[in-house]
Amino acid sequence: MANQKTDRLYNKKWDEFRENIDRDTPVDLSETPLQKKKRLKHLERNLEAWKKYYFPTFYTSEPAPFHIKASQRLIDNPEWYEVRSWSRELGKSTSVMMDVLYLTMTGKKKNVLMVSNSYDNAERLLLPFKAILEKNNRLINDYGEQESIGNWEAGEFVTKKGISFRALGAGQSPRGTKKDAVRPDLILIDDIDTDKDCRNKDIIKNKVNWIEEALIPTRSISNPLSIIVCGNIIAKFCCITELGKKADLHEIINIRDDQGRSTWPQKNTEEMIDRVLDSISYNAQQKEYFNNPIIEGDVFKSITWGKVPKLSLCDAWLAYADPSTSNKDKSGGTASHKCVVVLGKKGLKYYVYTCWLDQTNSSRFVDWLFDACEYQIDNEVDVEYLYIENNSLQDPHYEQVLTPLIEAEEEEQNRNLPITPDTRNKSDKFFRIEGTLEPLNRKGKLIFNEDEKSNPLMKKLESQFLGVSANSKTLDGPDAVEGGVWILKNDTTISQSTYAFQQTESRRY
Repeated sequence: MANQKTDRLYNKKWDEFRENIDRDTPVDLSETPLQKKKRLKHLERNLEAWKKYYFPTFYTSEPAPFHIKASQRLIDNPEWYEVRSWSRELGKSTSVMMDVLYLTMTGKKKNVLMVSNSYDNAERLLLPFKAILEKNNRLINDYGEQESIGNWEAGEFVTKKGISFRALGAGQSPRGTKKDAVRPDLILIDDIDTDKDCRNKDIIKNKVNWIEEALIPTRSISNPLSIIVCGNIIAKFCCITELGKKADLHEIINIRDDQGRSTWPQKNTEEMIDRVLDSISYNAQQKEYFNNPIIEGDVFKSITWGKVPKLSLCDAWLAYADPSTSNKDKSGGTASHKCVVVLGKKGLKYYVYTCWLDQTNSSRFVDWLFDACEYQIDNEVDVEYLYIENNSLQDPHYEQVLTPLIEAEEEEQNRNLPITPDTRNKSDKFFRIEGTLEPLNRKGKLIFNEDEKSNPLMKKLESQFLGVSANSKTLDGPDAVEGGVWILKNDTTISQSTYAFQQTESRRY
């Protein structure tokens, strides 16, 4: 009974979808044949105008530059292999659908395969194509009736002009996909990975082998083939990561760019993004919206939250800032997080009092520096040391970007920050974090301020700690903590009772 109810609901929604396409694509019946010819010629020469005219149901926001470039790449390169790891809410499947219909309606492609993790899912992804060909009045008016008699099933249909569409599930035999003399010339792969499959490397390897050994060879060597793969990176090892290695381009676009701004502001405002991200965990954010799946790390199995002493009772304290000017690390694809932490040391224990940690711009990072100073003043201590990581690679960024911003803010607030550059020649992040912080954490000597446990930025810092591994892409928070702890541990000039450091002379970098 429940299944029947679900089916009725699905059919009702599907009928509404088809009716919306019908209603939203009216045509001008008074248009003369000459006017129609000129209009069609203009639209076919202007891809975005073509999509906007034929697909008002889907083309509801102006495209971002990356949408336009991606569509043009596909149109300009008949032989092309691209993997698109665009975040949720960036329209990857919808954008591809419109591009594919442009290519098929204009005669550039004739045999389309839609591939997904299962046949049912592939059929579901193909249904919008079928509905559009049946009900889009503008396409029908300009390109003729598409629905053919006897070749019009949900998972496989052929238009009156001989354009073939077929759904395939991963592992299913692709034999018989040749239509007349035309082998597949456009392969769409969407939602090929599942969370369950990604927990088994052998399944991923078998899927990739099937794509490379069975699916792609259905092509004709002498006829150009377009392969478009849509999917987020939902695991460190998945079909998307492996296919991306073979593609002409693996494009990774997150919901926000490396400055923390919406990559599609015409559709997704900052307020909308904040609302969605605030409603889910940090790990879910990274997986679904930043192509950065976080799994349990190899180093920190848990973090100690506990009472912290008053900052004024510590033997030493400081703020440490990491501007993370390298926007993409060597593993690729994920923008760095900027971080500022306030740390204290008492006896053999190190305390993380609070932090600011996010993908953001330099201006906001400078605001955090002042916030860290205010935090210390509010906790009744003098602000003596504000370290900022400044190695040789980052030095141009300091001179050209941070220095003017800091000086302008200092003048605005009529105060100077006690900035000290940390010029330590640092080794690999992972090995530093593991070597400096893991023993402290294991012995319960690295303690997070339990009064800050509800602070989402401190929770983000905890998540980054728990995700630390040799292959982790997000180490910026733990890296900042390591930098501050190392100084507290090794610099004997920093203490509550001695202020031997020459702050005035060293504050500029």
